[in-house]
Amino acid sequence: MGQLHIYQNNYLIVFVFLCLGILLPVIALFLGRLLRPYKPTDMKYTTYESGIDPFQDSRVQFNVRYYLFGLMFVIFDVETVFLYPWAVAYDELGLFALIEMLFFVVILMLGLIYAWKKKVLKWN
Repeated sequence: MGQLHIYQNNYLIVFVFLCLGILLPVIALFLGRLLRPYKPTDMKYTTYESGIDPFQDSRVQFNVRYYLFGLMFVIFDVETVFLYPWAVAYDELGLFALIEMLFFVVILMLGLIYAWKKKVLKWN
């Protein structure tokens, strides 16, 4: 009977944290909406450009290369995060993990070479 109590207690803790994770943001958003000043004016709906009055439409078309450059950075930045747990547990993982990680890094390098050949990394 003691094991069942511990088992149910673990689910109770998860349920409490789940409720807190849902309720705290909802309450914070509700209180923010309730307490904020609401005085809409036409000036508040204009585009803000570093204190200068807007002189053209704010929807400017950017070169797609900037988005690709940012996406490549995010992909390689996130992928390098996977190297940290491997490095911490390397002693216990052995040779097989070393080969897998080398394979992973080779795939990343191939992706980087492909992006370089397609001139995605060129800023201008």
